[in-house]
Amino acid sequence: MSMKSQKSLAVVTLLALAAGSAAAEEHVVAQKNKAFSVKKLSLKVGDTVKFVNEDSFAHNVFSLSAPKSFDLGSFGTGGTKSVTFDKPGKVEVECAVHPDMRLDIEVKP
Repeated sequence: MSMKSQKSLAVVTLLALAAGSAAAEEHVVAQKNKAFSVKKLSLKVGDTVKFVNEDSFAHNVFSLSAPKSFDLGSFGTGGTKSVTFDKPGKVEVECAVHPDMRLDIEVKP
């Protein structure tokens, strides 16, 4: 392999490593004692939030917010549901079973 080819390969490898460091993240939010484990969450476009039900009864996770509208349905003890946020903005998340449960998510570009 020529010196020029080796340099090109090194540059491509470094670029790939740099791109991998900006990969999307998974954030875990527990549902316990009729509450989300956090009240506010900040994440980036492309990140995923995994909701974990740690209560002994069912929960539901939904949002009617314009940047991300979803309904993950009901899921019981030990169940998990995930949602990926693909647009920036503020997203209000609630539980249809327990209306006092709220989580505010800020999705940054």
